[in-house]
Amino acid sequence: MSDAEWESLCDGCGRCCLHKLEDEDTGRVYYTDVACRLLDIERCRCRHYDERIDHVPDCVILSRDNLDDLRWMPSTCAYRRLAEGRGLADWHPLVSGEPDSVVRAGISIRGRAVSETDIAPDAIEERVIRWLKVPHALRDKP
Repeated sequence: MSDAEWESLCDGCGRCCLHKLEDEDTGRVYYTDVACRLLDIERCRCRHYDERIDHVPDCVILSRDNLDDLRWMPSTCAYRRLAEGRGLADWHPLVSGEPDSVVRAGISIRGRAVSETDIAPDAIEERVIRWLKVPHALRDKP
């Protein structure tokens, strides 16, 4: 797979750019509705993608080599889905042929998140969300 093909797997949902909290006792990851300051929430794209590590040093770069270590990625993520052998979802733009299918399916964070620049750091824990669950009608068929 070429680098361009690899990059095209991103469906543009923005879920990976949300702040996450991990329970140190259980390892469970909780998502918040607080997005990285670099994320353009309406476009669900990083404003400084090529230089993001310069701006956010702990930003995780997805690669073919580290997918098994990224179980915190949303279950809807194309990279995670492929690593788990599930294939792309019907709503993925590469399958649907429509760039906004991820929004129509309710997978995108567009209009549902706030920038970390608008939230006090100590308030992030209060912003845990439950809406990241995949709608029942969109779940993988057995």
